[in-house]
Amino acid sequence: MSYDQTLHAAFVGHINAALDALETAGTLPAGLSRSAVAVEPPRDPSHGDLATNAAMVLAKPAGSNPRALAEALVAELAKLPLVEKASIAGPGFINLSLSRAAWLAELAAIATLGDDYGRSALGGGTTVNVEYVSANPTGPMHMGHCRGAVVGDALATLLEYAGHKVIREYYVNDAGAQVQVLARSVHIRYREALGETVGEIPEGLYPGDYLVPVGQALAGEFGDKYAAAPESEWLTLFRTRAVAAMMVMIREDLALLGIRHDVFSSEAELQASGKPDEAEGWLRAHDLVYDGELEAPKGKLLDDWEPVELPLFRSTKFGDDQDRPIKKSDGSWTYFGADLAYHFQKAQNADALVDIWGADHAGTVKRIKAAVAALTGAKGKETPFEVKLVQMVALLRNGEPVKMSKRSGSFVTLADVVQEVGKDVVRFTMLTRKPEAQMDFDFAKVVEASKDNPVFYVQYAHARIRSTLRKGAAEGFAPSEAGLDLLGEEELALVRHAAQFPRLVEAAAVAREPHRIAFFLGELAGAFHAYWNVGNDRPDKRFIVAQDARLTGARLFLALQIGQIVKNGLALLGVEAVEEM
Repeated sequence: MSYDQTLHAAFVGHINAALDALETAGTLPAGLSRSAVAVEPPRDPSHGDLATNAAMVLAKPAGSNPRALAEALVAELAKLPLVEKASIAGPGFINLSLSRAAWLAELAAIATLGDDYGRSALGGGTTVNVEYVSANPTGPMHMGHCRGAVVGDALATLLEYAGHKVIREYYVNDAGAQVQVLARSVHIRYREALGETVGEIPEGLYPGDYLVPVGQALAGEFGDKYAAAPESEWLTLFRTRAVAAMMVMIREDLALLGIRHDVFSSEAELQASGKPDEAEGWLRAHDLVYDGELEAPKGKLLDDWEPVELPLFRSTKFGDDQDRPIKKSDGSWTYFGADLAYHFQKAQNADALVDIWGADHAGTVKRIKAAVAALTGAKGKETPFEVKLVQMVALLRNGEPVKMSKRSGSFVTLADVVQEVGKDVVRFTMLTRKPEAQMDFDFAKVVEASKDNPVFYVQYAHARIRSTLRKGAAEGFAPSEAGLDLLGEEELALVRHAAQFPRLVEAAAVAREPHRIAFFLGELAGAFHAYWNVGNDRPDKRFIVAQDARLTGARLFLALQIGQIVKNGLALLGVEAVEEM
């Protein structure tokens, strides 16, 4: 059995077949785009189990009345054996009520597919490059990096599950001024390792203790060779060694979160290979870069401004408020120019690009999207490119701001946080809000054993299910399909909820929003716990009813499948489905 045989996929197919039948009958013109046709639960559960907007979105291009088209569709859909009722709501929405057999079959489908329930072929094997983290290689990871790291990694996993090939990429910004500052900071630690008293680290350099081992390693290798040497003799060497040491540290920090990348692209290597020049050549050939002068900054007097001719990208052609320089007056590449070339390189190996950026980069989104559109369009096929912005995280402890880490010198490290609360807590918490929304991470609340803590609430649902199965086994009961006909409406409501998972996976993948999985898991866990709590007052509603083996087997089978979906969803988020708590 495959995803194509799950209930959601089946009804997408049924509706397309009904539309095909209407085309054959001449009720619908052939060839209409169905991309806007949706199949999903109605907002009000009393209206049925599934709803489709097919008549609403196809009526206008078909030159038809929405309700008349809906009536024709309902006549086709009502013929399906699993449809108990097909009705029209409002001007043309179609609601479908499905039979018990449909939901019991879906429960069996979950059991058959197991870890693959929800997996989709939607992506068709197309390659998506997801770039995330890309922190400057100047120190350990901090919690500002953490949220984007988790969002990017969960998105990459989600896209793979939805049928895409994925390239996980980290862009190493090792060509800017910040790595020169890093090299100078390491030189101080190098002199310190040689016995020199360096005192307080000068302002503007990196003061963290994490650079001490780098300085010690350099002292061990080179002795005092560069202690009093001019900067020109050691800067490049120290920069290279320091960046390499920082990337080892960053990889170790990411590993604490279970994050790996397929590709680490170096900005310095990119520039050395001539990629920015290649990109500029493409743009000039298509009249998208010209030599011109920037307008004077607003508020500057004329005698404060010296116009300089620079190569400018025609970003106004793509909605930006001014054209942007790709080089500085000294001939070096601007950050925008280098970034443009980097995306040009990525697009050569992927069908679509997704970048996870901090919200402080919001001002550059429009121009870099314009540049990518221009570059890839010049090649003959524009590469879809999206940027997901992620807000910072405020660290609290019982509502009070957390003090900075001594090791980092200026921030709380990711390693500190993971070691205190655990990988799973960090990962799930980072996905409990939309990434563009501000987030508070309170050390006390994220480990709280209460329904107000979504991490605990979801993991507890899985642990509770596994505990119930163990208890059932101890009493001689096993999950069984034999008594599924005994399941009532309350149990089928759980199945209906769980069966939304395949549809949600596809919707989340299309929207590039892995947090939707976390939201779904919270709702499913809530539904499960609510059903469980009914049994506290009504013994006949418990999962284990000692005097009824068939009913107990059916309910344990239901619990097993709900647990399977919780496990599948948590796996997409990179979180373990625990056996006990």
